[in-house]
Amino acid sequence: MTDNISAEQLRLLIERVERLEEEKKGLSDDIRDVYLEAKSTGFDIKTMRTIVRLRRMEKHHRDEAEMLLDTYKQALGLS
Repeated sequence: MTDNISAEQLRLLIERVERLEEEKKGLSDDIRDVYLEAKSTGFDIKTMRTIVRLRRMEKHHRDEAEMLLDTYKQALGLS
């Protein structure tokens, strides 16, 4: 009996993961389409991705990352 319950529970979990993976792919396709639309109107996709990544960060982490980037740029004579 336990094997049947475990097998059924496992099957349901696998099916949930599969559905979520399908949804994730759909969302990834939608995001790609938005970036392609932005590119077709003249926006730089690489910069947009950087902005999206920065906006996800907490302010103190973003400030720290920008400070480190400035420090490294100065050390390499890029400033």
